[in-house]
Amino acid sequence: MMRIYFYITFSILFFFLFCKAEVPSFFGRNRFFPASPGAMGVGLYGYDNPALLTYLHQIDGAFFWTDELEKSRGLKEWMLCTALPHLGFCLNQQNYDTVSIKHYNFSGAFGNRSQGFGIGYEWYEKNDRFKFRDIWKLGWLYRPVRFFSLGLTGSFAMDGDREGYVDFGFRPLGNEKVTLFFDYGLKKGEEVKNGRWSSGVVLEELPGIRLTARYFNDRSFSIGINISFGRIGTINQVYFDNKKRHNFNTYGIRLGAYDRNLVQPLITKKKRYLELNWEGPVKYQRYKLFDKGNTLIEMLETIEIAKNDPTISGIAINTSGLLINSEMAWELREKLKDFKEKGKRVVIYLDDAELKDYHLASVADKIILDPQGSIKLTGILIGKMYYKGALDKMGIGVDEWRLFKYKSATEVLSRDRMSDADREQLTAIAEDRYNTIKKDVCTERKFTPEEFDDLINKNCYFLPKEALEKKLIDAIGRWDEIKEFIKDLEGKEKFLCSRGGLSYYQLPRDNYWGERPKIAIIYALGECAMDTGIRARSLVKDIERVTQRKDVKAVVFRVDSPGGSALASDIVTEALKKCRKKKPVIVSQGSVAGSGGYWLSMFGDKIVSSPITVTGSIGVIGLWLYNQGLKEKLGFSTDRVKVGEHADLGFGFVFPFIGQLPDRNLTEEERDKMKFSIEALYKDFLEKVSEGRNMKVEEVEKIARGRVWSGSRAKELGLIDTIGGLETAITIAREEAKIPRDEEITILELPEAKLLPPELFQPRLIGIEDNYMEFIRYLKLYAEHNGMAMPMMGIEEIMAIYNYQWH
Repeated sequence: MMRIYFYITFSILFFFLFCKAEVPSFFGRNRFFPASPGAMGVGLYGYDNPALLTYLHQIDGAFFWTDELEKSRGLKEWMLCTALPHLGFCLNQQNYDTVSIKHYNFSGAFGNRSQGFGIGYEWYEKNDRFKFRDIWKLGWLYRPVRFFSLGLTGSFAMDGDREGYVDFGFRPLGNEKVTLFFDYGLKKGEEVKNGRWSSGVVLEELPGIRLTARYFNDRSFSIGINISFGRIGTINQVYFDNKKRHNFNTYGIRLGAYDRNLVQPLITKKKRYLELNWEGPVKYQRYKLFDKGNTLIEMLETIEIAKNDPTISGIAINTSGLLINSEMAWELREKLKDFKEKGKRVVIYLDDAELKDYHLASVADKIILDPQGSIKLTGILIGKMYYKGALDKMGIGVDEWRLFKYKSATEVLSRDRMSDADREQLTAIAEDRYNTIKKDVCTERKFTPEEFDDLINKNCYFLPKEALEKKLIDAIGRWDEIKEFIKDLEGKEKFLCSRGGLSYYQLPRDNYWGERPKIAIIYALGECAMDTGIRARSLVKDIERVTQRKDVKAVVFRVDSPGGSALASDIVTEALKKCRKKKPVIVSQGSVAGSGGYWLSMFGDKIVSSPITVTGSIGVIGLWLYNQGLKEKLGFSTDRVKVGEHADLGFGFVFPFIGQLPDRNLTEEERDKMKFSIEALYKDFLEKVSEGRNMKVEEVEKIARGRVWSGSRAKELGLIDTIGGLETAITIAREEAKIPRDEEITILELPEAKLLPPELFQPRLIGIEDNYMEFIRYLKLYAEHNGMAMPMMGIEEIMAIYNYQWH
């Protein structure tokens, strides 16, 4: 695309320069601006180079006037410019004693921060004294890196003159503080040596105060100052002739778009609270339409921006209606802790809270509970529902091939209660989570460990007054009283602002030329399967594209998966290994990254996990579902002919929602083959973990055998590298890619978000709960991989982990 823009622009400019006509000089028509168009802001809103409109971030406008020749003949000239992103309009009027000349300019642009393309049309108001031709303009802006800017502009009339203009900008520091520029204009018929040029500098050592100096080839020069007060600003410059005598002045007033400035941050310093309403589910990606959910990356980014905003002294959060899993709640809590380290405060409102909600809220300086609300601190439960009895009555046979002590993935189908090994590992998971919460809550709320245990074991349920007495909260009230609670905390009134009101979202983007370096976040969510869950087939293509993109400097691979198909896991892993040869790959583990989910993780340059992530489960299991009377109960029958002893393996009737149910169980010979495949895949799994984690196979085997671990224990065992969340992984990716800490980055999220939520068009079955639908979905996954060795975690365990049934 860049080459196409260049060739089109160059060809038309070539046409400009070698055709007849006469147009006013570029320098003569742009006396109102103190620098080359690309050297400062957005120039004259498309009047000079229309491609600059790609950098305009909000509606803006300016009024310019000059006193040139005012004393001699009463000539006065002014210009009114207004623009919104990608579109601009200007009116220029010259007033003589007896006549006024008006000319208009309309411009449009498209492109991105690396390069933009623009076109403009300028026409004159007809009068009998002067005859002017309409002018077309074409502009191109190229900024491949933050240090360099190139602009090309051509002006032409269909039966008139042509002029080409080029301007260069150079920023030695890579930001707006120092900009050096040079420009050159050449009209048709002029020799190159006779073209007009200028050079100069723009300094912005203080936000919004821009000093300019510009020297022309005829030895005249100008100096100026541009002062911004936020949404208004002034432009003043003084011109001198080639004998250093004062010639004339130009002035300007800008109004509209918010700009960098010293005044407003000082006036409003720490006078505002950011108001956040976290109603709805927290997810990784939103659908493009009809989805008002919150995304984790956006929530983390908002807190970070508020932390660095000098006008913000705190955050007020309404958690009513918040639907969040415990791992994401931990990540947000850690980010709020980071926010408080800047000396800023957090106020959180609760209505009905369970342990995970209170864990998040406990970071606040002030917790407010609704008068009709409650807090339930009943502890942690990881429970399972067992289906063996139901399957027996239905007539579905289950043959479990479990070769490793802790690999309990299919217990809920083959047993009626928890095995000792599964009870052991899940108890350890529950205890690790409990201890993480206890430590965090006790630190922030000043409880002793014994007091916290008593709150859980002797009380557990708290109405507002009791919660206040127990110091679980700081006040009782409604969200609409939040200003008063903030005033009570701060000792003075604070204004509330929304996310869009943060200074970062208001500021212009001219401080950074070109596209910022990109870090890609690639999500692997759900079961490991080729066309569902992580959608390995398409996920591999996303990884391959990112691998080849030069603008993507690092990859954060976010895994939230319980495993599934070894094939799906392995093809994604191989793509990541190839990507890792070209750029850093940092793995961020979400709620669960076990079995095939750990397979996806093990070749990252670094693995980052929260302390309550469920990971590990390095093991393989197999399952055979078959008909044991269901077909006959439903009145179905099957028949067959076969050639080959095992041709009927897997043949049976199709059961709704699940798929094909084989007529028979396996023979001993077939069962031995299954055992062999499980052992072979397990050995392969161990060897890959050994390679990825730089451990001996024997060391891996000791902590494998299908056992799940919490993130905190996984760190001790060497299965992960760092305790942290998604933001921690991004920070490490930045460091590994050698992107300076003060340089802004762009996050590229893949796979691309889908357009519409599927439930808009998929009617739900009346009376069937989501958990049962989830169970049927995973049962179908097992049926589709019937008889195959799978690095997979359990169905009920997966649902418990995703929901984190904390009571």
